[in-house]
Amino acid sequence: MRYSYKLSDAVHILAYLEIFADEDHSSVAISKSINSNPSLVRSLMSDLRKANLIETKQGLADTKLTRDPADISLYDVFQAIEMNHDLLHVDPKTNMNCQVGSRIQGVLDQQYRAVEEAAFEKMKSISLKEIIDGIVNK
Repeated sequence: MRYSYKLSDAVHILAYLEIFADEDHSSVAISKSINSNPSLVRSLMSDLRKANLIETKQGLADTKLTRDPADISLYDVFQAIEMNHDLLHVDPKTNMNCQVGSRIQGVLDQQYRAVEEAAFEKMKSISLKEIIDGIVNK
């Protein structure tokens, strides 16, 4: 199974921008913190800019959050990044000639939607400020 770290990396970028507000905000500097490559950082920053979570100045490594970290939720960041936003996935290739295989997709889909709704509600209650406080106060 392959995992996406886009959400983690996007939150990392936002926390970096706030914690190091007066430092170098280039994709190279941020990529060193994430231990990734600058092109990934630029791609995520583009997503964050399109979602109006950050503002950038072309040609300058001067990026800022558009609002207070207390007003940015984990869900806001999740919605901002370009990725599949389903948390859970049902196997679409089950045997339709089997009682279980023919019915499990619909049953699981309904249950998975309930789990996702609960997760999204929790994500809405977690602010970037809480995450930053956890980083700074450790």
